[in-house]
Amino acid sequence: MHHHGYLWTGPKERFDDEALRRPPHPEPPPAGSRPELIQRYREVAAEFRTTDLPPLETAYWLIKPRALVRGTWDQAKEAAAWVGEQLAEYAARFASERDRTITRLAQLVDSAVERLDAGADVTLGFYLERPSYLSLAVVTCSPNHSKPELPCPVR
Repeated sequence: MHHHGYLWTGPKERFDDEALRRPPHPEPPPAGSRPELIQRYREVAAEFRTTDLPPLETAYWLIKPRALVRGTWDQAKEAAAWVGEQLAEYAARFASERDRTITRLAQLVDSAVERLDAGADVTLGFYLERPSYLSLAVVTCSPNHSKPELPCPVR
């Protein structure tokens, strides 16, 4: 088992485009569907795997381009340390003052270690200066507990 780290920052309105953050339905719209529905399905089917947007289900990071992996670690503590580094780097920009406190950041890192040690994924999100958003994820791999069928993007 190992862990891959992912980070995304960008406009909140882009983050809110949930259609590009979920895998396309296994079946395309039936013949005779509205043209805009068919076009949207094609767009999502073509872009879901390649977009850098965080997927709604954390495990789907594993099917994104390998270049989006920000780090790979064999130990949960190492992966959580990376989370802590990212939190420290962005904390001054967090919209919520509560999220900026050292105590809160330490709790998040400690929680990440526990969850990763248990084989779970970690996803954190923060509003930054409006209207931006930060998404951090560490995905457990080989296999992922929630989606064991997904391949490892690195190994």
